Amino acid sequence: MDKPKRPFLKSKRSFRRRLPPIQSGDRIDYRNISLISRFISEQGKILSRRVNKLTLKQQRLITSAIKQARILSSLPFLNNEKQFERTESTAQTIGFRTKNK
Repeated sequence: MDKPKRPFLKSKRSFRRRLPPIQSGDRIDYRNISLISRFISEQGKILSRRVNKLTLKQQRLITSAIKQARILSSLPFLNNEKQFERTESTAQTIGFRTKNK
């Protein structure tokens, strides 16, 4: 019935250092569209820090650069292809409804 008590053992796994997705030479700036677009999903959303594997400071800089690029129309707020499909499908349903009346 009595279990032998084991002392608390710390895990001995080694931590591997991840390679950062942003190199030291890359400038996080709203004009660097090729860098910024890597951190945006297909729907046009800003990816989370956990997905990006960025530090807190880098994620803040990326987020502000993306927002600034969107305001200056360097980046779209939404992905144009998805927006076009939605407007096309709604136009078909509206046109179908007007034909029946």
